[in-house]
Amino acid sequence: MESVLTVESRLVEVLAAARRRSRVRTQQYEQLWEALSRMALGGKMIRPRLLIDAHEGLGGTAAQAATDAAGAMQLLHIGLIIHDDVIDNDTVRRGEMNITGQFSSEAMLLGATSAAAQTWGISSSLLAGDLMLNEAQSLLARLDLEAPRRLAILDIYDETIAESVAGEQSDVWLSLHLDEADSGDVLTMIGRKTAAYSFEAPLSIAAVLAGSDDILVERLRAIGRRIGIVYQLRDDVLGVFGDEQETGKSVLSDLREGKETLLINTARAHPAWTEVAHLFGARGLDAEGGLRLRQVIEESGARAYVESMIAEHCETIDGLIAEAELPQALAGRLADLTSACSLRCA
Repeated sequence: MESVLTVESRLVEVLAAARRRSRVRTQQYEQLWEALSRMALGGKMIRPRLLIDAHEGLGGTAAQAATDAAGAMQLLHIGLIIHDDVIDNDTVRRGEMNITGQFSSEAMLLGATSAAAQTWGISSSLLAGDLMLNEAQSLLARLDLEAPRRLAILDIYDETIAESVAGEQSDVWLSLHLDEADSGDVLTMIGRKTAAYSFEAPLSIAAVLAGSDDILVERLRAIGRRIGIVYQLRDDVLGVFGDEQETGKSVLSDLREGKETLLINTARAHPAWTEVAHLFGARGLDAEGGLRLRQVIEESGARAYVESMIAEHCETIDGLIAEAELPQALAGRLADLTSACSLRCA
């Protein structure tokens, strides 16, 4: 916990400096940084914690660089989820208005039309996400390391952005249902959209910081990819069958969006899907329609199949951890993380 508090303290410094710089521009720009500061601090801090734990577990000694890199992972996460909310037309995150919702509401209170306020909110979110991605890269570019290691970390960041964008675009494309996607397409999308930045990047950067060789970096990358898939598969199950009080997310939102998850991809093959296909992706989907969809998904065996895939990936991860011959503490940490991702309720 101490390391996470150190990362948060560093983020407080970074964000405070950004807010001070914002004051020489416009009031609205300053408000944007204030909103970003609230978003970036707190939360589970999964990605920063993973980077710090991996760096320490590998015997790394670049403590300050690791702290800054961990902070960059948090800012990267914030930037990507802001953009994701725009893509999903969401105005609420974790039960509170996101930047789009906040800025739109404030504009309407000042007299803007609904359409103009929405444009203002979406524009503010897009720009806020850009600021977070830039701030994350700036932290990495200024790491107090010799040039080869710093450039290697920047290369990981560049590749992570490319993978995340490709994954996000694939997610939207699959939801259009213009192609016949199979389970492999869905798993590839998950690996790119979620695993690349949430687990691969923190582990890879930690290994570079610790001076690990390329073989170990690639082994950790493979482990991170699998953990990320487990994390997202569980998220997809919770998005349809979870407890809204625990997840903070409606069990109708993914169904209304028409999100092509492995759960849905599997359920499509069942004959009963034709009876509810018109409900999937319907913006006006109500609780009764959601219940019908959940019943068909359950009866199709899709939920059981996804649970079996989670278990299969966990088993594969155990093997990859053993093959990597990691220090015992780090191996245990990754095993615990895998279990937490597979069993989480929120």
